Amino acid sequence: MKKIVATLTALGILGFSFVGHAQTTVSGKVNGTVTSSQKTVESASVGLLRAKDSAVVKLGVSDKSGRFEVEKVGEGKYLVVIQAVGHAKYYSESFTITAAQSEYTLKTVALTAAAKKLDDVTVVSKRPFVEQKVDRTVINVDATPSNTGATVMDVLEKSPGISVDKDGNISLKGKQGVMIMMDGKPTYLSGQDLANMLKNLPSANLDQIEIMTNPPAKFDASGNSGVINIKTKKTKTVGYNGSVTASYAQGIFPKANLSTNLNYRQNKFNYFANASYFYNEGFGDLTIMRKFRDQQTNSLLSIFDQTAKNARDNKGYSYKAGADYFMNKKTTLGVVVTGYDSRNTEFTDNTTLIKDKNGMLTTRTQAINDVKSNYGNIGVNFNLRHVFDSVGNELTADLDYVNYTSGSQQLLANKFFDNAGNKKNNDETLRGNIPSDINIYSAKIDFTHPMKQGSRFEAGWKSSYVETDNDAQYANLDFATNQYVTDQVRSNHFLYKENINAAYANLSKQLNKKWSAQLGLRLENTNLSGNQLTTNQTF
Repeated sequence: MKKIVATLTALGILGFSFVGHAQTTVSGKVNGTVTSSQKTVESASVGLLRAKDSAVVKLGVSDKSGRFEVEKVGEGKYLVVIQAVGHAKYYSESFTITAAQSEYTLKTVALTAAAKKLDDVTVVSKRPFVEQKVDRTVINVDATPSNTGATVMDVLEKSPGISVDKDGNISLKGKQGVMIMMDGKPTYLSGQDLANMLKNLPSANLDQIEIMTNPPAKFDASGNSGVINIKTKKTKTVGYNGSVTASYAQGIFPKANLSTNLNYRQNKFNYFANASYFYNEGFGDLTIMRKFRDQQTNSLLSIFDQTAKNARDNKGYSYKAGADYFMNKKTTLGVVVTGYDSRNTEFTDNTTLIKDKNGMLTTRTQAINDVKSNYGNIGVNFNLRHVFDSVGNELTADLDYVNYTSGSQQLLANKFFDNAGNKKNNDETLRGNIPSDINIYSAKIDFTHPMKQGSRFEAGWKSSYVETDNDAQYANLDFATNQYVTDQVRSNHFLYKENINAAYANLSKQLNKKWSAQLGLRLENTNLSGNQLTTNQTF
């Protein structure tokens, strides 16, 4: 019985994580066709809005045939807004997605030309929510007001083709293993480390998000499932300029964000910096009732009754600072320093009651999970850009060093009682300390050569070296001596080294307004080594 109770308790904690972090159950689909003057409209920006407050839920873009589709829409009441250059904004009627009616097709949308006034002409430049390029979809973060005060993960969840599960894992068009890049550079993070970084970076520092389902040959082979490039802001306006953004939201607990962007450009120098601070608290309550029945007679055997309460908070800051030196009209040298630091705590109190078929208590298990985590990053980039002529022949070079550190201190305690409240089994207390350190060194050169009739040739070389040190340290409390004893089964110290050398060539051509072609070749050499110190094994 002890094994059954322990297993059910673990399942309960896992289930709580789902409830505490998951979005509304995804199931629905919204689609339609965009036209203008009886012709289909390509690259129209489509926004799915929540009907009650017009908050953006998901973004999309129409394809060459004018079709659009927004997938994995949760149950609720929505409306659609559609925008296209030279056309008036269109709002649909509200509609409802339910389990019974999970798909909604808008009647064909006929956009009308934007009204023109010839007496007074004012030219206003405003980027659309979504832009469709030859090989990528571009999300303009500031074009969506609902992104104010949001995190990078919030913006990704709204973006077309991107899905984020309850654990923060990102998929693109249903494919896992998507490469996440920051300003064209791989983050080299995955799983929970990547999710925590994206959840703790404010959207106020973002300029665009580039989504590539079929990335060009210049990207690493590990990005075959798709590439998401997150581009941060960098202003080059002459003189002093800057902005400050602050947001505060109050539910049961508060959520706050403060960001600033500064820039100064004079003569041959451009200095830029941005910084942000964030803080948020959250909670979750879980109740699960399970009834176990005999497979043959369907008679009730036992009842599983679980309740859990969770409290969590996150706080931290991020920064970016750098300078550009314009040697002449054709050559620019630059240096950039980036970083972030976040501190997270999460506490879960879980109680599981096992009852007999009459509802009488037989055992009670209490599980406490207390986790304190920290994540840090610092990166330094030296870059060169040289433009050969006015046609657009260009050479760029980058040298990078990036360091990621993380740590997690965990305390898991289980107590077992009978129906009278007496100790049924020995208490179990497990302590975990899980530090991680990643160092990344990389260098790359890229050349771009625009050709006649809309063709473009690109070629480049890249080399990177990564060192990873993961040390999972677990220990069980010996109640007899009140000392912690190392858990040899769970503990593991692993060292990993990776060297990638690659060269690529890519040729693209815009055939007409609707069609483009791209041909790429990439050669890549990867050298890996692993050393599991705990078992003295090498790979």
